[in-house]
Amino acid sequence: MKKTVLIAFIGILFCSFSAFEVHKFYMAIFQVNYAPEKKMIQITSRIFMDDLNLAIEKKYGKKAFLGTEKESNEDVSNLKKYFTENLIIKVNGQPKLVVFLSKEIEGDVLICYCRVSDVAKLQTAEITNTVLTHWNSEQQNILHCTAFGEKKTVLFTASNKTEVLKF
Repeated sequence: MKKTVLIAFIGILFCSFSAFEVHKFYMAIFQVNYAPEKKMIQITSRIFMDDLNLAIEKKYGKKAFLGTEKESNEDVSNLKKYFTENLIIKVNGQPKLVVFLSKEIEGDVLICYCRVSDVAKLQTAEITNTVLTHWNSEQQNILHCTAFGEKKTVLFTASNKTEVLKF
């Protein structure tokens, strides 16, 4: 009898712990601000470094070390290229170049700064965001866009890659 109760107890205990398995959360945040006085769109992104390094490694076939002591000029060059290929913006129907400016580290997050220049007038912004979603279907990119005192929020996923914002 004791053996049956012990086996049942261990089985219940095992099921309880396996039900609370820890799942990693795949999220990046993008803040997009239109600065009409500068005729510019300013972009700040916050992305977990380990996810970004893995994405760059999968995309370009070379291990990346962004945000570590092993970071190389090639890693930074691949990061710039990665942003150019995976964050695409059309303003009023016209493709615009997203220019990577700089990066900084905050804990395990890489903060990246980009801009789109020569935006004299903003009526629509078509944004395609495939950062990290090309290799991880669980990745979610939240984008907050502020223009003319109005804030809009968009969720990008592997199945929702492009949104058009109208102002």
